[in-house]
Amino acid sequence: MKSLGIAALFAGFFLAIVAPASAQSTELTIESWRNDDLMIWQEKILPVFHKEHPDIHVTFSPTVSTQYNAALNAKLDSRTAGDLITCRPFDISLNMFQRGQLADLTQLPGMANFTPLAKTAWSTDDGKSTFCVPMAAVLHGFIYNKDAFKKLGLTPPTTQEEFFKLLDAIKKDGTYTPLAMGTADEWGTASMGYQNIGPTFWKGEVGRKALLDGTQKLTDPDWVKPFEVLQRWAPYMGKGFKARSYSDSQNMFTLGRAIIYPGGSFEIAPFESQGVDFAMGAFPPPVDENGKCYVTDHPDIAMGMNAKTPHPEAARLFLSWVASDEFAQLYASALPGFFPLSKAKVKITDPLAMDFMKMRTRCETTIRPFYQILSRGNPSTEELNKVVSAAVISGTLTPQDAAKRMQDSVGWYGPQKAAK
Repeated sequence: MKSLGIAALFAGFFLAIVAPASAQSTELTIESWRNDDLMIWQEKILPVFHKEHPDIHVTFSPTVSTQYNAALNAKLDSRTAGDLITCRPFDISLNMFQRGQLADLTQLPGMANFTPLAKTAWSTDDGKSTFCVPMAAVLHGFIYNKDAFKKLGLTPPTTQEEFFKLLDAIKKDGTYTPLAMGTADEWGTASMGYQNIGPTFWKGEVGRKALLDGTQKLTDPDWVKPFEVLQRWAPYMGKGFKARSYSDSQNMFTLGRAIIYPGGSFEIAPFESQGVDFAMGAFPPPVDENGKCYVTDHPDIAMGMNAKTPHPEAARLFLSWVASDEFAQLYASALPGFFPLSKAKVKITDPLAMDFMKMRTRCETTIRPFYQILSRGNPSTEELNKVVSAAVISGTLTPQDAAKRMQDSVGWYGPQKAAK
């Protein structure tokens, strides 16, 4: 009995020593809209950080993409948001910073790994403050079933004319739906439709900057033309496309029922994780009569710190790691198609990601046109673009009326007000 008492005493003493040490472990939570990435963060990214920093445990806690903005704002208002905030580009995150919800990260160790251009989407208009660590950009384009193309004797198109001849050939054959797209989730018709093909007509950064300085309007031909092209897509999208969701479209393609998927490099990891049993390739938006190729290369994702986090030191340490070369390579490998924005030299080995990367050398690059400044009105021009793009494809709105509604949405903006 005496020996048992001594053993119990030593056990209690041991627990008294260990308990404070375990209590020092800091728990951090990441808010994100990338729910497709949950297992990748859990299995490939966070274990690397945990191995280097066993005293900090990070949980990746995503929300469905379409609900993220509203859910995050509610959490921030009620002070229940996570410590780390995955940041969308430009005004959505800028507004959170201006409301005091995101911390200033201008002096964060590791921020020197990014150029001013890479930080533009998460900096104030004057460039003096940066509030999120840039993580990756994504490229737009068209993903296609290479095996099906070979079976039908098809080659990726270069011009708009070739594109529609290709769609006609696929439709005539009848084996596949030509385009895997629906209009039920309106955002896809904007980012994967209008903003995918549009730079070809408004000439990328030339047109985007012309909107900002008021020398072009959204009712000009260069901005109406993409709606006219989208209108022509409807006959190739298959029966029931008006009720087809984003996930339905993904499934149509990955199951081999549709042959071309208008989208971007952000689809690579989700598609490959599903064990697609055919080879995939990617081609850039077809050119128009001027013969010049343009592609949207958009700063897509970054990470900031909840200004109200109870663990600012641990959060800053994690964000410094996100800014590191190690993270850049890890993220590029774990999530092919999300191309790091840091100065780090990363190795891209995924074949489909390499197809997208080649677009940067073949085409002039630009960013999505309404993210910077132009969506600060009510209604947001970006949000309206989703609605009208879907309506044009569905046949309930003409391209000209869609363009007029878009132009009306920027009437508050000085240079555009003067352009009327």
